[in-house]
Amino acid sequence: MELAAGTRIDHEKYGEGIISNVSIAGYEVFFARGGKMELSRSNKDFEVLEAVESSDDSPKVSIADLEKVFNNLLEQTGAIPEPVDFADKWLGGTLVLKPHHEKLKPHEMPIDGFFHKVVMVRDRLRVLEQNINSHPKLSDEDKVNIQQYITRIYGSLTSFNVIFKNKEDHFVGTGK
Repeated sequence: MELAAGTRIDHEKYGEGIISNVSIAGYEVFFARGGKMELSRSNKDFEVLEAVESSDDSPKVSIADLEKVFNNLLEQTGAIPEPVDFADKWLGGTLVLKPHHEKLKPHEMPIDGFFHKVVMVRDRLRVLEQNINSHPKLSDEDKVNIQQYITRIYGSLTSFNVIFKNKEDHFVGTGK
């Protein structure tokens, strides 16, 4: 079967994606987890979820249409992080790291930028957790063992819970 732009696939390694362009050599696919990838026509590592067959009279898919579908897919899989509200008392503040030695000057950075990095760590841990739990080659025992490390990481990050406005955004370790 000849696949066309707009076909939804599920790849073993990269997850769900949408074919955006078809060439003689293969398919250009946008994946929720892996970004844009080129797959050869002989690649058998994916399953067609929703086929769009190629024909001269098939509707052309615009980039705008692909963006809508792709954003929808990203939202459904949780790949787009939800906005996180920081506690109002921190907004606009500055983080100052002051070294013990007086000859060294302190380092300052906007606290919003620092908080953003902490949230990125949390979101990437959640994606890692999802990937581990859905991995086809890991045994349940392996998944549990790896999950324990992630839970410990969350526990180590609970000190940063002071930055969040809402409790549901907090890091939670093994104690809760």
